[in-house]
Amino acid sequence: MSDVRVRGAAARIRVVRPGELDAGEIERWRELRALSGAPANPFMEPEFSLAVGRVRPGARVAVIGGDSGGPVGFFPYERGPLGQGRAIGFGVSDSQGPVLGPEHTLTAGELLSACSLGSWEFDNLEAGGELFVPDAAEAFDSPVIDIGQGYEAYEAALRAGSPKFFRTTTAKERRLARQAGEVRFVFDERDPAALRTLMAWKSAQYRRTGRRDRFAKEWISTLVRQLAADRPDRAPGCSGVLSVLYVADRPVAAHFGLRSRTVLSCWFPAYDTGFAKYSPGLILHLRMAQAAAGAGIGLLDLGRGPAEYKDALKTSALRVYEGASVRRGPRAALYRLGREPSRRAHSFVRDRPKLAGYAQRALSQVGRLRDR
Repeated sequence: MSDVRVRGAAARIRVVRPGELDAGEIERWRELRALSGAPANPFMEPEFSLAVGRVRPGARVAVIGGDSGGPVGFFPYERGPLGQGRAIGFGVSDSQGPVLGPEHTLTAGELLSACSLGSWEFDNLEAGGELFVPDAAEAFDSPVIDIGQGYEAYEAALRAGSPKFFRTTTAKERRLARQAGEVRFVFDERDPAALRTLMAWKSAQYRRTGRRDRFAKEWISTLVRQLAADRPDRAPGCSGVLSVLYVADRPVAAHFGLRSRTVLSCWFPAYDTGFAKYSPGLILHLRMAQAAAGAGIGLLDLGRGPAEYKDALKTSALRVYEGASVRRGPRAALYRLGREPSRRAHSFVRDRPKLAGYAQRALSQVGRLRDR
């Protein structure tokens, strides 16, 4: 237990493993998220932290007590051996930050101190997280598809704003059906073989583009398989959804994401490169938007990062932040020496499209050499 001040009273911050949260605390977490007014991103719900806690031994949650004795906030994180902290699920979590009620008066330093953290690193900090936003080094757009008014309204907006894109994509779907067989879409596929196919495609894509294969990390592949087994009725805040586009009963594109009742967070899309000329990934995303709207979902979060398909599909964007909150002291200097040069180098390249293009081509060349 650690004592910090909340509205002049000594508040108790209890640090636990995610699986040690009781039912009342989990329900309170959900209540605070609903009261925040932020989109119900599944990465910010307790189920995601619970899932990460099953595969990451360093996963922790700080439970922040209030004047009345009940929790006024939760701070999920992962702690390294030297007291360095990261967002829970760092590297795959697309929305991060503490879950706080309006009663709290904590500072970032007080919270990190109570958690015995010298620093806390984030790369997708949710907008509105006033506790850590001042420590952000960069801000990014996370493109979204708003289907709150129904798929028909979204399609009408696409036809008006990007008529060539919509016309070309739907024409490719018709040509795919004529030339390869019946096109079939499943929004919530439960066949484990389809998930294995998607993961194999995605691993090949990472290698092909010279990027680190996330599924080569056992904890990530295990996390995905566990989330895929969850159902919305058992985990309404965060459950896996595997969507698959079939042609003649053969999968040609797939996506695995996380959903709450109102948000689908897009996570791992991939497709069979043998069908690339038909743009099966774009067809899949349009079908996903239609099915999600029918399931009561109002927002598809495509995640930060530049991509032509995101620019074509998006209706707007949310703001996310990258950076770190670092407590004063010798650990702060060590953190900056270890992380800031790398972050600045990445930022320098990202801000110069021509240089970024060179970097991407170099990565792709590495990927081709790796596969020889």
